[in-house]
Amino acid sequence: MRTKEFQEERSFLNPLRVIPVAVATVAAFLVALAGANATDLGPWYQSLVKPIWTAPDGLFPMVWTIIFALITVAGIKAWRAAPTSREAQSILSLFALNAALNIGWSLLFFRFQRPDLAFVELGILWITILLMMVSCVRYSRAAAAMLLPYLMWISYAGMLNWAIVQLNGPFG
Repeated sequence: MRTKEFQEERSFLNPLRVIPVAVATVAAFLVALAGANATDLGPWYQSLVKPIWTAPDGLFPMVWTIIFALITVAGIKAWRAAPTSREAQSILSLFALNAALNIGWSLLFFRFQRPDLAFVELGILWITILLMMVSCVRYSRAAAAMLLPYLMWISYAGMLNWAIVQLNGPFG
């Protein structure tokens, strides 16, 4: 039989459960917003020669919405499952680093119009996703699995980024 304290702790509306979800959701929204604001599909981008296998521009926001939702849930699941506050903080730090790199790629590629530098930065971003997956799998296999679409999308983005560099370079 469950105690009253246990039931309160597991309650959906318990602030200890709701606040991290709210904070993670707002953080993911702000990262997505920053990346979207850095993305300029104007004349410079439209003038780039792109490979035939480039996804339609309208697909990118839809895919990113799904990916950000998965990243958010994965982060919450891994954070909650971490056995110590130090390990939970380590997970949050890795997710924060990844978020900064995600925004950084958009800035390098679109604002600074440097797909060559963005490609290098994307390699670091890709590594952080792997590190996130390795970190998460220790506490939640589901959290790690939720990051797989992100890794796949960034892999596709890397191939696309490299092709754009090859078809349009040099830059700078």
